[in-house]
Amino acid sequence: MNRLRYSVNLSYEIQDPTGDFLLIVEAAKTARQSVVSERLTLTPPVDAARYTDPLCNRLLRIRANKGPLAIRYEAVVDIDHRLDDGMSLTEVPVAELPFDVLSYLAPSRYCESDRMMEFAMREFGGMRPGYWRVYAIREWVRNHVRFLSRSTNERTSAIDTIVERTGVCRDFSHLMIAICRALSIPARMSSSVDYGADPAMGAPDFHAVVEVFLSGGWYLLDPSGVSIPTGLLRIGTGRDAADIPFAAIFGKVESKRPFIEIQPIADPAAGIGLPLATTSAISTW
Repeated sequence: MNRLRYSVNLSYEIQDPTGDFLLIVEAAKTARQSVVSERLTLTPPVDAARYTDPLCNRLLRIRANKGPLAIRYEAVVDIDHRLDDGMSLTEVPVAELPFDVLSYLAPSRYCESDRMMEFAMREFGGMRPGYWRVYAIREWVRNHVRFLSRSTNERTSAIDTIVERTGVCRDFSHLMIAICRALSIPARMSSSVDYGADPAMGAPDFHAVVEVFLSGGWYLLDPSGVSIPTGLLRIGTGRDAADIPFAAIFGKVESKRPFIEIQPIADPAAGIGLPLATTSAISTW
Protein backbone atom coordinates (compact mmCIF):
# COMPACT_ATOMS: atom_id res chain seq x y z
CA MET A 1 0.00 0.00 0.00
CA ASN A 2 1.09 3.59 -0.65
CA ARG A 3 0.06 6.76 1.16
CA LEU A 4 0.27 10.19 -0.47
CA ARG A 5 -0.39 13.67 0.81
CA TYR A 6 -1.29 16.27 -1.80
CA SER A 7 -2.67 19.77 -1.93
CA VAL A 8 -4.12 21.93 -4.69
CA ASN A 9 -4.17 25.72 -4.50
CA LEU A 10 -6.25 27.62 -7.07
CA SER A 11 -6.45 31.41 -7.31
CA TYR A 12 -8.94 33.46 -9.31
CA GLU A 13 -10.04 37.05 -9.79
CA ILE A 14 -13.75 37.22 -10.66
CA GLN A 15 -14.49 40.24 -12.85
CA ASP A 16 -18.23 39.71 -13.39
CA PRO A 17 -20.72 40.25 -10.54
CA THR A 18 -20.56 36.49 -9.97
CA GLY A 19 -18.53 33.57 -11.28
CA ASP A 20 -19.44 29.88 -11.40
CA PHE A 21 -16.94 27.04 -11.03
CA LEU A 22 -17.17 23.28 -11.52
CA LEU A 23 -14.10 21.60 -10.04
CA ILE A 24 -12.75 18.04 -10.00
CA VAL A 25 -9.80 18.26 -7.61
CA GLU A 26 -10.85 16.04 -4.70
CA ALA A 27 -9.42 12.53 -4.45
CA ALA A 28 -11.75 9.82 -5.74
CA LYS A 29 -12.99 7.14 -3.34
CA THR A 30 -12.86 3.69 -4.92
CA ALA A 31 -12.47 0.10 -3.78
CA ARG A 32 -8.69 0.53 -3.98
CA GLN A 33 -8.31 4.18 -2.99
CA SER A 34 -9.45 5.64 0.31
CA VAL A 35 -9.24 9.15 1.73
CA VAL A 36 -7.62 9.15 5.16
CA SER A 37 -8.24 12.86 5.74
CA GLU A 38 -9.14 15.91 3.68
CA ARG A 39 -9.96 19.57 3.99
CA LEU A 40 -11.42 22.15 1.61
CA THR A 41 -10.86 25.85 2.32
CA LEU A 42 -12.56 28.62 0.34
CA THR A 43 -11.46 32.25 0.81
CA PRO A 44 -13.67 34.20 1.14
CA PRO A 45 -16.06 31.54 2.52
CA VAL A 46 -18.73 30.55 -0.01
CA ASP A 47 -21.08 27.60 -0.26
CA ALA A 48 -19.94 24.55 -2.25
CA ALA A 49 -22.34 21.91 -3.55
CA ARG A 50 -20.99 18.37 -4.00
CA TYR A 51 -21.96 15.51 -6.30
CA THR A 52 -20.27 12.13 -6.85
CA ASP A 53 -21.03 10.48 -10.18
CA PRO A 54 -20.99 6.73 -11.03
CA LEU A 55 -17.28 6.94 -11.96
CA CYS A 56 -16.44 8.24 -8.47
CA ASN A 57 -15.70 11.74 -9.79
CA ARG A 58 -16.33 14.20 -6.97
CA LEU A 59 -17.70 17.39 -8.47
CA LEU A 60 -17.58 20.71 -6.59
CA ARG A 61 -19.91 23.49 -7.72
CA ILE A 62 -19.13 26.98 -6.45
CA ARG A 63 -20.63 30.41 -7.08
CA ALA A 64 -18.61 33.35 -5.82
CA ASN A 65 -19.00 37.12 -5.99
CA LYS A 66 -16.78 39.62 -7.77
CA GLY A 67 -13.25 39.82 -6.42
CA PRO A 68 -10.56 37.34 -5.43
CA LEU A 69 -11.29 33.67 -4.74
CA ALA A 70 -8.79 31.20 -3.32
CA ILE A 71 -9.49 27.48 -3.23
CA ARG A 72 -7.30 25.05 -1.28
CA TYR A 73 -7.87 21.31 -1.12
CA GLU A 74 -5.58 19.00 0.82
CA ALA A 75 -5.87 15.27 1.43
CA VAL A 76 -4.05 12.17 2.59
CA VAL A 77 -4.86 9.22 0.34
CA ASP A 78 -4.18 5.48 0.64
CA ILE A 79 -3.86 3.37 -2.52
CA ASP A 80 -4.07 -0.41 -2.31
CA HIS A 81 -2.81 -1.36 -5.77
CA ARG A 82 -3.72 -4.56 -7.52
CA LEU A 83 -0.55 -5.82 -9.22
CA ASP A 84 -0.94 -8.53 -11.87
CA ASP A 85 1.36 -10.36 -14.24
CA GLY A 86 0.80 -8.79 -17.65
CA MET A 87 1.11 -12.21 -19.30
CA SER A 88 -2.15 -13.24 -17.61
CA LEU A 89 -4.20 -10.30 -18.95
CA THR A 90 -6.18 -10.71 -22.15
CA GLU A 91 -8.24 -8.44 -24.35
CA VAL A 92 -11.99 -8.96 -23.96
CA PRO A 93 -14.07 -9.58 -27.12
CA VAL A 94 -16.63 -6.85 -27.75
CA ALA A 95 -19.45 -9.38 -27.42
CA GLU A 96 -18.33 -10.13 -23.85
CA LEU A 97 -17.68 -6.58 -22.63
CA PRO A 98 -19.87 -5.22 -19.81
CA PHE A 99 -22.38 -2.71 -21.14
CA ASP A 100 -20.91 0.10 -19.03
CA VAL A 101 -17.55 -0.39 -20.77
CA LEU A 102 -18.82 -0.14 -24.35
CA SER A 103 -18.73 3.68 -24.43
CA TYR A 104 -14.94 3.52 -24.12
CA LEU A 105 -14.71 1.92 -27.56
CA ALA A 106 -16.25 4.93 -29.33
CA PRO A 107 -14.51 8.04 -30.66
CA SER A 108 -14.71 11.04 -28.35
CA ARG A 109 -13.90 14.74 -28.63
CA TYR A 110 -10.13 14.38 -28.32
CA CYS A 111 -9.71 10.73 -29.30
CA GLU A 112 -10.71 10.25 -32.95
CA SER A 113 -10.23 6.48 -32.97
CA ASP A 114 -12.31 6.13 -36.15
CA ARG A 115 -9.56 8.04 -38.01
CA MET A 116 -6.80 5.89 -36.49
CA MET A 117 -7.88 2.43 -37.60
CA GLU A 118 -5.59 2.04 -40.60
CA PHE A 119 -2.56 3.26 -38.64
CA ALA A 120 -3.39 1.13 -35.59
CA MET A 121 -3.83 -2.03 -37.63
CA ARG A 122 -0.62 -1.40 -39.56
CA GLU A 123 1.49 -0.83 -36.44
CA PHE A 124 -0.13 -3.16 -33.91
CA GLY A 125 -2.67 -5.37 -35.69
CA GLY A 126 -0.20 -8.22 -36.11
CA MET A 127 0.75 -8.36 -32.45
CA ARG A 128 -0.63 -10.92 -30.02
CA PRO A 129 -3.64 -9.36 -28.24
CA GLY A 130 -3.27 -8.70 -24.52
CA TYR A 131 -1.44 -6.54 -22.03
CA TRP A 132 1.85 -6.57 -23.87
CA ARG A 133 0.23 -5.25 -27.05
CA VAL A 134 -1.24 -2.43 -24.97
CA TYR A 135 2.18 -1.86 -23.39
CA ALA A 136 3.71 -1.72 -26.88
CA ILE A 137 1.23 1.05 -27.76
CA ARG A 138 2.27 2.90 -24.62
CA GLU A 139 5.93 2.56 -25.59
CA TRP A 140 5.27 3.69 -29.17
CA VAL A 141 3.56 6.86 -27.95
CA ARG A 142 6.27 7.55 -25.36
CA ASN A 143 9.05 7.11 -27.94
CA HIS A 144 7.44 8.94 -30.87
CA VAL A 145 6.01 12.01 -29.11
CA ARG A 146 8.25 14.60 -27.46
CA PHE A 147 7.13 16.07 -24.14
CA LEU A 148 7.12 19.85 -24.56
CA SER A 149 5.41 22.14 -22.07
CA ARG A 150 2.88 24.64 -23.47
CA SER A 151 3.22 23.13 -26.95
CA THR A 152 -0.52 22.41 -27.30
CA ASN A 153 -3.84 23.86 -26.21
CA GLU A 154 -7.40 22.86 -25.30
CA ARG A 155 -8.19 22.18 -28.99
CA THR A 156 -5.36 19.69 -29.59
CA SER A 157 -6.59 16.17 -30.37
CA ALA A 158 -5.00 12.78 -30.93
CA ILE A 159 -4.83 13.39 -34.68
CA ASP A 160 -2.97 16.66 -34.09
CA THR A 161 -0.52 14.89 -31.79
CA ILE A 162 0.30 12.08 -34.19
CA VAL A 163 1.04 14.71 -36.84
CA GLU A 164 2.98 17.21 -34.70
CA ARG A 165 4.70 14.59 -32.47
CA THR A 166 4.88 16.98 -29.50
CA GLY A 167 2.59 17.47 -26.54
CA VAL A 168 1.97 17.34 -22.81
CA CYS A 169 0.61 14.48 -20.73
CA ARG A 170 -2.99 14.83 -21.89
CA ASP A 171 -1.87 14.67 -25.53
CA PHE A 172 0.13 11.49 -24.91
CA SER A 173 -2.93 10.00 -23.20
CA HIS A 174 -5.38 11.01 -25.92
CA LEU A 175 -3.18 9.44 -28.59
CA MET A 176 -2.79 6.15 -26.70
CA ILE A 177 -6.53 6.01 -25.98
CA ALA A 178 -7.39 6.61 -29.64
CA ILE A 179 -5.04 3.85 -30.84
CA CYS A 180 -6.41 1.37 -28.29
CA ARG A 181 -10.01 2.10 -29.24
CA ALA A 182 -9.13 1.71 -32.93
CA LEU A 183 -8.10 -1.86 -32.04
CA SER A 184 -11.36 -2.47 -30.09
CA ILE A 185 -9.61 -2.18 -26.73
CA PRO A 186 -11.66 -0.06 -24.30
CA ALA A 187 -9.58 2.86 -23.02
CA ARG A 188 -10.23 5.96 -20.94
CA MET A 189 -8.44 8.80 -19.13
CA SER A 190 -7.65 9.21 -15.46
CA SER A 191 -6.49 12.51 -13.95
CA SER A 192 -3.89 12.58 -11.22
CA VAL A 193 -0.84 14.49 -9.97
CA ASP A 194 2.60 13.84 -11.46
CA TYR A 195 4.37 12.31 -8.47
CA GLY A 196 7.91 11.26 -9.38
CA ALA A 197 8.30 13.64 -12.33
CA ASP A 198 11.77 15.09 -12.91
CA PRO A 199 11.99 18.44 -11.02
CA ALA A 200 13.69 19.85 -14.12
CA MET A 201 10.28 19.70 -15.81
CA GLY A 202 8.94 22.27 -13.38
CA ALA A 203 6.71 22.32 -10.32
CA PRO A 204 4.26 19.46 -9.65
CA ASP A 205 1.14 19.63 -11.80
CA PHE A 206 -2.04 17.79 -12.67
CA HIS A 207 -1.29 14.72 -14.76
CA ALA A 208 -3.25 12.66 -17.30
CA VAL A 209 -2.79 8.90 -17.69
CA VAL A 210 -4.58 6.02 -19.44
CA GLU A 211 -6.61 3.05 -18.25
CA VAL A 212 -7.34 0.06 -20.48
CA PHE A 213 -9.89 -2.70 -19.88
CA LEU A 214 -8.35 -6.18 -19.84
CA SER A 215 -9.49 -9.46 -18.26
CA GLY A 216 -12.45 -7.73 -16.59
CA GLY A 217 -10.49 -4.89 -14.96
CA TRP A 218 -9.05 -1.45 -15.63
CA TYR A 219 -5.26 -1.18 -15.76
CA LEU A 220 -3.21 1.99 -15.50
CA LEU A 221 -0.42 3.13 -17.86
CA ASP A 222 1.39 6.46 -18.20
CA PRO A 223 2.29 6.97 -21.89
CA SER A 224 4.30 10.12 -21.12
CA GLY A 225 6.55 8.09 -18.82
CA VAL A 226 7.20 11.05 -16.50
CA SER A 227 5.67 9.64 -13.31
CA ILE A 228 6.09 6.69 -10.94
CA PRO A 229 2.93 4.67 -11.71
CA THR A 230 2.34 3.41 -8.15
CA GLY A 231 2.37 7.05 -7.03
CA LEU A 232 -0.54 8.03 -9.27
CA LEU A 233 -3.57 8.74 -7.12
CA ARG A 234 -6.97 8.97 -8.83
CA ILE A 235 -8.84 12.27 -9.08
CA GLY A 236 -11.06 12.03 -12.18
CA THR A 237 -12.08 9.35 -14.67
CA GLY A 238 -13.65 9.92 -18.10
CA ARG A 239 -13.60 9.30 -21.84
CA ASP A 240 -11.01 12.05 -22.35
CA ALA A 241 -10.01 15.43 -20.93
CA ALA A 242 -13.36 16.97 -21.87
CA ASP A 243 -15.04 14.85 -19.19
CA ILE A 244 -12.70 15.65 -16.31
CA PRO A 245 -11.27 19.19 -16.38
CA PHE A 246 -9.91 20.17 -12.97
CA ALA A 247 -11.77 23.48 -13.40
CA ALA A 248 -14.59 24.54 -15.69
CA ILE A 249 -15.20 28.27 -15.29
CA PHE A 250 -18.28 30.27 -16.32
CA GLY A 251 -18.07 34.05 -16.47
CA LYS A 252 -15.25 36.55 -16.84
CA VAL A 253 -12.55 35.22 -14.52
CA GLU A 254 -8.78 35.69 -14.47
CA SER A 255 -6.95 32.51 -13.49
CA LYS A 256 -3.50 32.02 -11.99
CA ARG A 257 -1.41 28.87 -12.44
CA PRO A 258 -2.39 26.12 -9.98
CA PHE A 259 0.08 25.43 -7.19
CA ILE A 260 0.28 21.73 -6.34
CA GLU A 261 2.26 19.81 -3.75
CA ILE A 262 2.56 16.04 -3.35
CA GLN A 263 4.66 13.84 -1.11
CA PRO A 264 4.64 10.18 -0.05
CA ILE A 265 4.22 9.08 3.54
CA ALA A 266 5.95 5.85 4.54
CA ASP A 267 4.97 3.75 7.55
CA PRO A 268 6.70 0.35 7.27
CA ALA A 269 5.12 -0.92 10.48
CA ALA A 270 1.68 -0.42 8.90
CA GLY A 271 2.72 -1.92 5.57
CA ILE A 272 2.86 1.47 3.85
CA GLY A 273 5.89 1.92 1.60
CA LEU A 274 7.17 4.46 -0.89
CA PRO A 275 5.86 4.32 -4.49
CA LEU A 276 8.25 2.30 -6.62
CA ALA A 277 8.51 1.43 -10.30
CA THR A 278 7.16 -2.01 -11.20
CA THR A 279 6.84 -4.19 -14.28
CA SER A 280 3.48 -5.54 -13.05
CA ALA A 281 0.17 -4.39 -14.48
CA ILE A 282 -1.37 -1.88 -12.07
CA SER A 283 -5.02 -1.36 -11.16
CA THR A 284 -6.38 1.25 -8.74
CA TRP A 285 -10.07 0.91 -9.66
